[in-house]
Amino acid sequence: MTALRTGTGLVVLTALVLAFAWHVAVGARTIPLGTVVQAFAAYDASVFDHVVIRDLRLPRALMAAAVGAGLAVAGALMQGVTRNPLADPGILGLMAGASFAVVLGTFTGLTSPAAIPALAALGALAAAAVVWTISSAVPGGATPMTMVLAGAALTAFLGALTGTMLLIDQTSFENLRVWLTGTLAGRPGDVGIWAGCWLAAGLLIALLAARQVTALAMGDETATGLGVDVGKLRLSILVSVVALTASAVALAGPMGFVGLVVPHMVRLVVGHDYRVIVPGAALAGATYMLLADIAARMILSPIEISTGLITALLGGPIFIWLVRVRL
Repeated sequence: MTALRTGTGLVVLTALVLAFAWHVAVGARTIPLGTVVQAFAAYDASVFDHVVIRDLRLPRALMAAAVGAGLAVAGALMQGVTRNPLADPGILGLMAGASFAVVLGTFTGLTSPAAIPALAALGALAAAAVVWTISSAVPGGATPMTMVLAGAALTAFLGALTGTMLLIDQTSFENLRVWLTGTLAGRPGDVGIWAGCWLAAGLLIALLAARQVTALAMGDETATGLGVDVGKLRLSILVSVVALTASAVALAGPMGFVGLVVPHMVRLVVGHDYRVIVPGAALAGATYMLLADIAARMILSPIEISTGLITALLGGPIFIWLVRVRL
């Protein structure tokens, strides 16, 4: 089993490197892979293709990998802690809360690079609290089904509020319209720096807590018997999920299905050990998002589709396939 996991990890890592190189090479004009390698090994500012690769395509590729890794790990943690196979930042309303908070902040003038990920985090945290409160108030308590229903209701409600704000001032919010469909184009570099800090913190917490999540996924009593402080672990996972969701939304807007399908694909290969699932989901999520962004730029080239639309178009059929396989 260890050899299988090691081999799988090497395959996924190789796929990530190849997807990253392909992502940097394609665009409005395809650049040969040899030139891509030269741009990193022997950068020459006088060569136009080198400048395009280093200043335009490399930041976008890094952002795609970061968003994919963050959402995939957030989904894996949520599914493990709640023992809900449908849990992910989109379905349980965290992504809608983060998006709404960013739009509300823009509406009130809070548009600094440091404020955007913080607003997204507050929105995601508030959404998580609302979903938990609503689902807990239902007879029978917070079951996977009640949480999904509460998340769907909150997502629809916040979506309506967000749409209302966009209609009030269409000119000021024109850029946000594209961002709300999920896009990896056009985010200022300073936002990326702040969001990257949130992402790094979330991933670090997830990696440190991964072993205990495996025990928690087997039930609270089992985890407690193995010496896990369940309350403290749930709090740390909440912090991690909120940080990961906030950073992804701040960078690229809401990206559906990434946190839902990627963890399930990883589990099909590596099993249920979160010491392997968490890093595996990060690598697979980064690869998945890079490939989705490549598709967004190539399908109707030279017209670019929002990457969030591609993740939804791919995620739906993949999830249906996963349901059939697991059943």
